[in-house]
Amino acid sequence: MPTAARDGDSEDSHVNPLSRSTQWLVWGGLGLVMLAVTILYLTGRVSPSGTPAADSLPVISRLEPFSLFNQEARPVTLDGLRGKVWVADVIFTRCAGPCLQMTQRMKELESAVGPQTPVEFVSFTTDPEYDTPEVLKTYARRLGADSPRWKYVTGPKPQLFRVMIDGLKFTALEKKPEERADPYDLFIHSTIFIVVDKQGRVRKAVEGLEPDYKSKVLAVVNQLAKE
Repeated sequence: MPTAARDGDSEDSHVNPLSRSTQWLVWGGLGLVMLAVTILYLTGRVSPSGTPAADSLPVISRLEPFSLFNQEARPVTLDGLRGKVWVADVIFTRCAGPCLQMTQRMKELESAVGPQTPVEFVSFTTDPEYDTPEVLKTYARRLGADSPRWKYVTGPKPQLFRVMIDGLKFTALEKKPEERADPYDLFIHSTIFIVVDKQGRVRKAVEGLEPDYKSKVLAVVNQLAKE
């Protein structure tokens, strides 16, 4: 006569424990893969189809509000730049190093961008005590780099450096007198172009002394202009 089933007796009681462990490993692995794909999709590293999104531009940093002024002694603010893509670099007018080359390359970028594209060009000085609006204006005119959409920015040093270093992620270090190779060897600073989107977010850094800097910067500018 058959005995009554005991508590816990069922079909599951006959499943091989190793098989159950294997199932957990399989489902756990699938779960991790799905989580990884979700994270990559949200951060813009894969497309909705699951393939890598080579043209994704992550947000590197978000600028805090600032108020500085340009070569015309007019205010330059984050709010005033909203709604436009902008390309930024770092220079100073007494520079004996790469500043002239960076300005020339920024000029080439400005000339290559159509007038209908909502783009501004912004050069920050590391030497605000010397680089007054009038000095910056003379510098721009001397180099033929005085487009109406190109701002040369100066202002109180603490505010200026906070925007350049904390916000835009440039490097800008003043050299000690004993470290200077000549009287104008004043700063160590970045030679990169930073591209900022219409919401005031840093999206790309491109080395300005690379041979293909122009194509890289313009590709980012054109992409962000469509956002």
